[in-house]
Amino acid sequence: MTKEKAQARREHLARMRAEQKRKERRTAFLMWGIGGLVIAIVVGAVAFVIIREEMNKSEVEKQAASAEAAMLPKVKNFTYKGSQHIGIKVKYAEVPPVGGEHNPTWQNCGIYDQPINNETAVHSMEHGAVWITYQPDLPEADVAKLRNHASSDYMLLSPYPGLPSKVALSSWNHNLAVDSADSPDIAAFIRKFKQGPDTPERGAACTGGVDQTAAEAVIPETAPSAEPSATAATDLPMASPSPSS
Repeated sequence: MTKEKAQARREHLARMRAEQKRKERRTAFLMWGIGGLVIAIVVGAVAFVIIREEMNKSEVEKQAASAEAAMLPKVKNFTYKGSQHIGIKVKYAEVPPVGGEHNPTWQNCGIYDQPINNETAVHSMEHGAVWITYQPDLPEADVAKLRNHASSDYMLLSPYPGLPSKVALSSWNHNLAVDSADSPDIAAFIRKFKQGPDTPERGAACTGGVDQTAAEAVIPETAPSAEPSATAATDLPMASPSPSS
């Protein structure tokens, strides 16, 4: 092989190596570019989701605040403190009651198809429950809507004979009358007053009490005599199971 051919071969190999390196650099650049683009797309998508969720959350919070602002002027407020236990019927000033003396046993939170005792329900409200009551002749479709509201913890739902409005919501020291099971005031009241700031014993149990209705657990009108009868009682018997909700 002549010197010229050898030189030409070396130059050719050098050009091939240089071209190969250029291709490798282009490939690496392309891969880095694609990788960066993918990362940018992923980061952008995550940021979009987070921003959208925050915007949705903010909108929900705005709607809740607006609903609460519209509801609060309609609420009747009272000033009962945590009150003593009493084993007889109590004549409450409000219908339904919102505080005052009450039975030593609380009503298990849940959904009831029959009226429950005021005295045990008031004890539950002392623990932070919201009590939804409704006129006994309220259409079943409306009662079903109320059941949806009462399906969470610290909620009571029961019919209430003689209720002045179609539906009422009560918590310790607060009462709201509404004329429709579709009222947005219902959810707003629950958000505001369940375990609310006026609750004397916030977080105390709303299970492990009594789940009998008013017809099943009759509270005496007056204190029992020194020799009580076999049926007289002041404290209602505790019941382990809670009503289904």
